[in-house]
Amino acid sequence: MKENQNLRPPLYGKLMWRQVQHLLLNLPVGVLGFAVTSVLLVAGLGLSVTVIGLPLLAFGLGVSRSLGALGRRRSALVLGTPPVIAPPARITRPGAAGRVTAQITDSLSWRSALYCLVMVPWGILSFVLTLVLLVIGWPILPWAMRFLFATDRVLTDSLLMPSALSERVRELEDDRGVVVDTAAADLRRIERDLHDGAQARLVALAMDLGLAKEKLTEDPAAATVMVDAAHGEVKLALQELRDLARGIHPAVLTDRGLDAALSAVAARCTVPGGVTVHVDLPDRPASAVEGIAYFTVSELLTNISKHARATTATVEAWRSDDRLILQVKDDGHGGATPHPNSGLAGLTDRVTAVDGLLLIDSPTGGPTTVTVELPWHTRTHRS
Repeated sequence: MKENQNLRPPLYGKLMWRQVQHLLLNLPVGVLGFAVTSVLLVAGLGLSVTVIGLPLLAFGLGVSRSLGALGRRRSALVLGTPPVIAPPARITRPGAAGRVTAQITDSLSWRSALYCLVMVPWGILSFVLTLVLLVIGWPILPWAMRFLFATDRVLTDSLLMPSALSERVRELEDDRGVVVDTAAADLRRIERDLHDGAQARLVALAMDLGLAKEKLTEDPAAATVMVDAAHGEVKLALQELRDLARGIHPAVLTDRGLDAALSAVAARCTVPGGVTVHVDLPDRPASAVEGIAYFTVSELLTNISKHARATTATVEAWRSDDRLILQVKDDGHGGATPHPNSGLAGLTDRVTAVDGLLLIDSPTGGPTTVTVELPWHTRTHRS
């Protein structure tokens, strides 16, 4: 009990004086915010029928938003915590019109404007009460400051903090952008692989068969050699198409599930000591989650083969409540970090885009453990 009492801040300590300073500054800050905000908003609303009205209104809301950021910073300074950084207004259209529309339709900007208007009466009240307590209310000053500052925090949190719903919407929009970019990159990769691989072989095959057809009557032996060569090209083209299809969505994953698919990937891995796979899943997850899990493990095993200089690796998959857990370990040299534009960074973005989590534990010298959590969605008949 004595140790807990020693950890409590003193009643008349630095925290109380920071609260006093904060509450006394509410009045000048509130008057300044009220003056600037009211003039700009009234002028913008009054001139909204003209060309300059809406841009002026948007500018006034932007100033209110900046003053709101100042309010969050002031509260954070009292508590000694980092200030909350509000996300920028979402721009739905490009150009000046898009910026004006984004500012006018942004709820946080309007709440910041309301905060600037409310700060005048609250600033007067908190200034007067704090000043009176400093002069004649010394015995109750610490408790009164806590109450007044708690009220100030309620005002700040209710009007200046981004709402949980808006934060979630913005997070989903960012994730959607990552998914769209990833899908576009995959389409470009498939197009490039088809153009440079199977398509080029099929074009050459068509030319060889045309030449063999011309030589069929003149030189049957040469035609036979050319047909044999074309047969070899067909086999190579088919193999490239099979590899490409496996990279899009392997048939073994669709037919037999994650256990067989991961075992197939592990069998192709070039780690000298092999890859041990252990999958403990009561049933199959949704096909989308299953596909992300497969390609994540496939990419991680590819990285191990290329960069880790490992002798053995293990892959484990299991379900924990409503999460699918994947864990890939190797005994390589470690030091794996998700540098920007690296494969691990791309994997992190893909996993995060579906509300997943990718954790890397890779000290220098190894071993490396990568843990992936994906949301579990029950497989339906359509999946």
